[in-house]
Amino acid sequence: MVEDWLANAYEGMSRRQFLARAGALGFTLAGFAMASSPVAGEVITTSPSGLKISEGKVNSGGFPVPIYEAWPDKPGTYPVLIIIPEICGMHEHIKDVTRRFAKEGFLSITFEPYAREGGVLSLPDIPAVRKVVDPVPDGRVMADLDAIAGYAKGHPAAQAGRIGVTGFCRGGMYTLMYATHNRTIKAAVAWYGQIRPELKPGVRTAGPLDVVSRINCPVLGLYGEADLGIPAADVRELEAALKSAGKTAEFVLYPGAPHAFFADYRPSYRAEAARAAWDRCLAWLNRYLKG
Repeated sequence: MVEDWLANAYEGMSRRQFLARAGALGFTLAGFAMASSPVAGEVITTSPSGLKISEGKVNSGGFPVPIYEAWPDKPGTYPVLIIIPEICGMHEHIKDVTRRFAKEGFLSITFEPYAREGGVLSLPDIPAVRKVVDPVPDGRVMADLDAIAGYAKGHPAAQAGRIGVTGFCRGGMYTLMYATHNRTIKAAVAWYGQIRPELKPGVRTAGPLDVVSRINCPVLGLYGEADLGIPAADVRELEAALKSAGKTAEFVLYPGAPHAFFADYRPSYRAEAARAAWDRCLAWLNRYLKG
């Protein structure tokens, strides 16, 4: 369920208490904006120093999809990493994560999947967000990713033959699906992406477990053992299915970590698990994307 992170985020509190806390800290129920003070641990802010940063548009099916990109500010070319946002879209945390990857030597690009709907940053709660986001067809998102990958191949700072993908929450599910869609992707890292998403005609005809045989690249999955909506058994099932199909895959469950444990602006943030998962993510990308 899309609200899994929220359920984890206010465990031990009433919903009213959580809303009061969220409002006091300066972010909405859906977690769209950066908190003005730490929520759980320290909200991470990555300096643009040493980076080149650009915002622009990429044409996808006649629509200008907003993008945000960052890469090292020194001569050379870099492997491309496409970062797929969580359900909240391309907000400040996702841009910060894009800068973090750029600091590690990637041409990092993220985008706004819901720009055609006007975005979701101003919406008051998760039901309102779902009303906008849930009808978006997976095929449209795959087409947007294709457009961004095509744009990246012509980027002067890109190593055109080395494109990887990572994503969070719904973006994690899209990461798994894109690894089946684009045969040129070299590596994928999915952060707590849905494994058994709801199937709906015209929106989604398959989930990650249905397309295991079509995975085209090494896949790393990073999940919380205490995620209320993605059972550990499902994580293990997907990993086993990938390995049985001869795919290079590793799925990690972090003990005690809830959904969205990497989101440092939310109460669900778990610093120790987030640091360990970040290190594992970089090791995977360095091995299979940088090569």
